[in-house]
Amino acid sequence: MIPAPLAVSLGDPAGVGPELLAEAWTRREVERLIPFFAVGGAEVIAAAAARRGLAVPIARIDDPAEAATAFASALPVLGALDGSYRPGEPDRDGAALALASLTEGARLTVSGMASGLVTGPIAKARLAEVGFTHPGQTEFVAAACGVAAQDAVMMLAGPSLRTVPLTVHVALANVPALLTVDLIVRRAVIVNAALQRDFAIPSPRLAIAALNPHAGEDGRMGSEEARIIAPAIAALRARGIDATGPHPADALFAAHQRTGFDVAICMYHDQALIPIKSLDFDQGVNVTLGLPVVRTSPDHGTAFAIAGTGKASAGATIAAIRMAGECAARRLVRA
Repeated sequence: MIPAPLAVSLGDPAGVGPELLAEAWTRREVERLIPFFAVGGAEVIAAAAARRGLAVPIARIDDPAEAATAFASALPVLGALDGSYRPGEPDRDGAALALASLTEGARLTVSGMASGLVTGPIAKARLAEVGFTHPGQTEFVAAACGVAAQDAVMMLAGPSLRTVPLTVHVALANVPALLTVDLIVRRAVIVNAALQRDFAIPSPRLAIAALNPHAGEDGRMGSEEARIIAPAIAALRARGIDATGPHPADALFAAHQRTGFDVAICMYHDQALIPIKSLDFDQGVNVTLGLPVVRTSPDHGTAFAIAGTGKASAGATIAAIRMAGECAARRLVRA
């Protein structure tokens, strides 16, 4: 069976999202992408494609099911949502379009009319001006699915590495107080199940990073490893999950170490994102685990400074579309 087409939200129209979406369509055959459609922004995408020097015919559709047929010869764009293309000049109207596209894309995916949702990069501060109240798109999509925010787990995935930050957009000074045995176990269980279901890894190997230098060095550099992280690993192993650690983070991401695990579960944002962006910046994908739907996003922002210049790489957008299609296909087989 072939999954239904993927929905792709526009992202901020002043950012690189529209032009990279257009380029992804031009590379659909060589990259072997399943059919996808943009949620609104037909004129924005056409203008962004032209600015990038791409020939991208647009097929306006009224139903996601039409995307499969249209995809071979044109980029399907659903609905009448649209706006002006002013690269590098974000404004309230653009933010409103981004939010409307995200909202409709999430609705279509939750309803089953799309087999997955790929979200374009947004500017959170701009979205807040038009009523967006969530910390990010991950939490927004989780709410649309009826899933508690703490059960929607961010994973960054690339060809070389997968990482999960247990704490995300919080000050580094606040991280130790947020770490608990329950947090580590709860999210690691979600990660383990998602790797089995969506990534076809029968027995995932979870490497749990330490918080402190040298994994605390027997308490001389911190007690979190002994008090929190090690007991969580023991609890995971008691459940039959292949969890190891606490691993000193300064050595965990070396090439010879990465072959020993399928995902690294990290204690804070930069511990997870620095290695993935160093190794796989142009192919990094943000995947939301723990949802009843597939959701991915390119692991980069709006890049307003280079929007419309042709300098932005479409690699992460293509990788996000490909990964969403692969995950959707695996879920279809297991259904």
